[in-house]
Amino acid sequence: MEIQTCGKPIDSLLEKVLCMNILSSDYFKELYRLKTYHEVIDEIYNQVDHVEPWMTGNCRGPSTAFCLLYKFFTMKLTVKQMHGLLKHPDSPYIRAIGFLYLRYAADPKTLWSWFEPYIKDEEEFSPGSSGRMTTMGVYVRDLLLGQNFWTTRFLLLLLLYVRRSNAGRMHASLTLPGLELEAQPRTSFCIGTTLILFSPESLFLCCGR
Repeated sequence: MEIQTCGKPIDSLLEKVLCMNILSSDYFKELYRLKTYHEVIDEIYNQVDHVEPWMTGNCRGPSTAFCLLYKFFTMKLTVKQMHGLLKHPDSPYIRAIGFLYLRYAADPKTLWSWFEPYIKDEEEFSPGSSGRMTTMGVYVRDLLLGQNFWTTRFLLLLLLYVRRSNAGRMHASLTLPGLELEAQPRTSFCIGTTLILFSPESLFLCCGR
């Protein structure tokens, strides 16, 4: 079963300039030889050492990671394949590209169910070329909460910030003025087409567009 997507064409998932540079890059054209999911995973393992969108140094072409991410876009990953990426034991960059795929391509209403199990993931790696280390859990949290990813921008998600009252109840404040909800853990509300999910251990929530 394919992952439930946001419905956008793959050439509109990334910013236009980045997408055009990926499609015209010699490296991406070489990736046509990779026909299977496992071949792309092996290429990530052998070639990727950061997940920034652009190459570092004087060469400002698209990064290896984002070329391989786009390759996955063209393959329309299944739920089983995505679980394989997110749990992959051999390289954190395989996992990191899996989370990027979801952030760009998945239906926003499904993101929390994909990301929640990894919010406290302690695997350490350097997502950028600077070598600065972080945990996979922090990386996942930043993908949900942030709108910027280095020099590119994500689709804006509707964010909820949660606090506990003295009575132990959870109060969710939507990032729209004048709207406040109160909910018990593990419940959900629908506002229009937006599904809002609550998790008892989280300081933030993410929902659909």
